[in-house]
Amino acid sequence: MVESKKMLAYEESRLKRLEENKKRMEELNLTKLAQAVRNATSPKPSPMKKVKQRVRQEVDLSTVRRSNRVADKPPPNYREVPVEPMGRPRSYQRRDLLNRVYAADEDRRYAIERAEQLESELGADFPSFVKPMLQSHVTGGFWLGLPNHFCKTHLPKRDEYITLIDENGDKSETKYLALKSGLSGGWRGFAIDHELVDGDALVFQLIAPTKFKVYIIRVNQAED
Repeated sequence: MVESKKMLAYEESRLKRLEENKKRMEELNLTKLAQAVRNATSPKPSPMKKVKQRVRQEVDLSTVRRSNRVADKPPPNYREVPVEPMGRPRSYQRRDLLNRVYAADEDRRYAIERAEQLESELGADFPSFVKPMLQSHVTGGFWLGLPNHFCKTHLPKRDEYITLIDENGDKSETKYLALKSGLSGGWRGFAIDHELVDGDALVFQLIAPTKFKVYIIRVNQAED
């Protein structure tokens, strides 16, 4: 009985506080303020933005950043200028590595025989040797290896410039590499200038410590 009275008294007290709080909120206008805050914070649907389409305009680039020196001249038309190929044009079509021409074995042997005959006619006053030409000597790498025994006996022990003198007396400077026993820089120019091809045979005659007299026997040339 006592517990029931306490519960009833507590409920009456709670309802009374609720009524008092409601009257205070109405007096302070808090209900309307709370509703206004909820309306302000609620997300609003945003209308879809219209994207402007850009109109592409043709720009005359020839008038941009032109120098005063050429301002009075007609603008160049770059679309009509042909594209230059890269690289240096070759002097001889025969030097194209894809179109190499190899000498026949019979012609090669005949050129070597003629070169050896010429060497024998030069005499023994100056040391000499015969060097048949291969593709690696006249195309591509342009490296000319010399006989090892000749280099060890007659040529300098260190790198040196060696002059090649052809039958007309024209001189060509080449770089001799002692460790590799061959001619490097300058030999390419000599081979191209004298149009050497695979199968030619050359006679090298050492007329001075760093000078060679060079006789060329053409593989496709009749014997004189």
